[in-house]
Amino acid sequence: MKAALLYEVNKPLVIEEIDIDEPGPGQVMVKTVSTGVCHSDLHFIEGLWPTELPVVLGHEAAGVVERVGEGVTYVQPGDHVVMNFIPFCGTCRFCQTGRPVLCTQRRGSPEHLHKGDQHINVFISVSSFAEWIVAPESGVVKVREDAPLDKLGIVGCAVATGVGAVLNTAKVEAGSSVAVIGLGGVGLNVVQGAALAAADPIIAIDILDRKLEMAEQFGATHFINAAKEDPVKAVRALTGGGADYAFEVIGIPEAISQAFDMVHAGGEAIMIGLSPFGSKTSIDTRGLLSEKVLKGSSYGSIRPRVDIPRFTDLYMAGRLKLDELISRTYPLEGINEAFAAMKAGEVARSIVTF
Repeated sequence: MKAALLYEVNKPLVIEEIDIDEPGPGQVMVKTVSTGVCHSDLHFIEGLWPTELPVVLGHEAAGVVERVGEGVTYVQPGDHVVMNFIPFCGTCRFCQTGRPVLCTQRRGSPEHLHKGDQHINVFISVSSFAEWIVAPESGVVKVREDAPLDKLGIVGCAVATGVGAVLNTAKVEAGSSVAVIGLGGVGLNVVQGAALAAADPIIAIDILDRKLEMAEQFGATHFINAAKEDPVKAVRALTGGGADYAFEVIGIPEAISQAFDMVHAGGEAIMIGLSPFGSKTSIDTRGLLSEKVLKGSSYGSIRPRVDIPRFTDLYMAGRLKLDELISRTYPLEGINEAFAAMKAGEVARSIVTF
């Protein structure tokens, strides 16, 4: 099959033919229809997070089940699925209490990619920059067949992480004030998650005016260019002392501190962005004495088999924007161009279709 491989950090991905094994017991083979180009993948390309090389990246995808291994009962060939990049065991204390993204027994796939005798690493149980995927049974989520799979790939990360952080992690109440730092694919989904929750105002923050313009169609009501004014002071002024919730969706330690500073006493700052490996941030501890909260959100705190179908239904009902989120579509051969466009801030989300 054709796949995009990372051989060296800070080098372009290489399109090559590689081999994929048949699904083993408890595994599912999926024919990839679409995969999103996510900023998290770029962290690994640039060496900001470590991974074993060579590797096939990609984790935000949708496709059709082609074959299933022994013991698989959840899906069958022909089912439409969105990939879940945090497979769950279903039995640990986190799974049993409805927090599968914190599963302590994450069930990744045994290594199944190779090029002749050369071993190829699998990326967080998915490796979707390839024509086929083999994943554990809990690494796929069945979705309705009338929903377009070329759009649904981004539900598996950008939508789940962003909308989920609002509805699940923070549980934003109607009428709450929300600030969003960073307006990439996930940040725009935080904005539309806040709109779904009936938050007001919804304050969009970025350093690029074109990103601020994008945020308006997803529900943002106020806009701050952090390159031109202090976002903390601006949010405090707009909200009369501080926001109820601030979401950091860019992965910069300084922005985490800003999110904490821009919420009022008792407010919540939610960290979503993937900071460079080993990063540390600092906060004014006096804020903790006023009952401010700084918390992280992993994968939108989703329950994959509940929330991914729910987000799909919201899209089909016209209440969740996916078409507007997809700025460009590329073939696999255009993957490096897609990453370049993302780094330049030209797109909300790009997808690769097969």
